[in-house]
Amino acid sequence: MRIVATLLATWLSGTATAQIAVPCDWQARADAIVEPWEENSATFADGAVRVALLDTIEPAAAAFHLLILHPPFDEVGARTCSTVGLDEGLGYAGMLFDDLTSEYDPARGLIFTIPAIIYLPEQSFQNSALLTITVNQATGDVTVDQQLGRE
Repeated sequence: MRIVATLLATWLSGTATAQIAVPCDWQARADAIVEPWEENSATFADGAVRVALLDTIEPAAAAFHLLILHPPFDEVGARTCSTVGLDEGLGYAGMLFDDLTSEYDPARGLIFTIPAIIYLPEQSFQNSALLTITVNQATGDVTVDQQLGRE
């Protein structure tokens, strides 16, 4: 029985630990920015980087994403646009934008941390998570690491 519980926990954590940063798509609509905008959007790196909380409404259990506008700039001066979500087409059940923190590491880039909530109804799985998002402004690479809470 102990082995079955361990295998089940490993399988569930495997399905719940996907996290992605992708170029902006349908999630990045202006009407998805959580209002009031001034409380759910912030700039960093002397205004070169903007982070905003998105609520795409559907799917209801996974509607929250982060929008990140960041260097490098294209030939007409537009920033690169990335969104962070749980998986392709899925966000998080919640993201605590008030708890967003940032730091800068010259070797890695601008690093954000934000608490999130994962809810996967098909697997009867709900858990807190801490996302660490690294934005390399020179290359435009955005990487996401997710650590599950210990519920």
